[in-house]
Amino acid sequence: MVNPEIQGRVYPPTAPYLVGREKVREFARAVLSTSPLHLDPEAAKAAGYADVIAPPTFAVTVQEATLAQLLADEEAGVDFTRVVHGDQRFTYTRPIVAGDELTATLTIAAVKQLGGHSMVTASSDIVDAKGDHVVTAISTLVVRGDENA
Repeated sequence: MVNPEIQGRVYPPTAPYLVGREKVREFARAVLSTSPLHLDPEAAKAAGYADVIAPPTFAVTVQEATLAQLLADEEAGVDFTRVVHGDQRFTYTRPIVAGDELTATLTIAAVKQLGGHSMVTASSDIVDAKGDHVVTAISTLVVRGDENA
């Protein structure tokens, strides 16, 4: 069972993540995006961006480092072998652009126990090198209870 005492815990900011053009293009192809804003730097520049912009779900690549902090936190009691992804939401201030240097800070927004399972809502605030908000990625993780309990 997940330790309910971690609700409200704020983890240290992650190391900066430099968003690369090719990483954005690879991600766009993986999610079957055909938008030229995700693939063509000239199209993105014509639309007013410095470089290609990432598809909306790209933020999970940055959020991943924050969730790794949660999983590594022995006090949290999250057994990754029992985790199922329950929900994912994003709130953007602006798109992620190739060349951005992003840092994320994780806050555990909620821990609930339901039917022997734990639900952890993790909110990752992602900012650029100037400290300006880019996106908040919110994940709900379901940690399945022990069937033998």
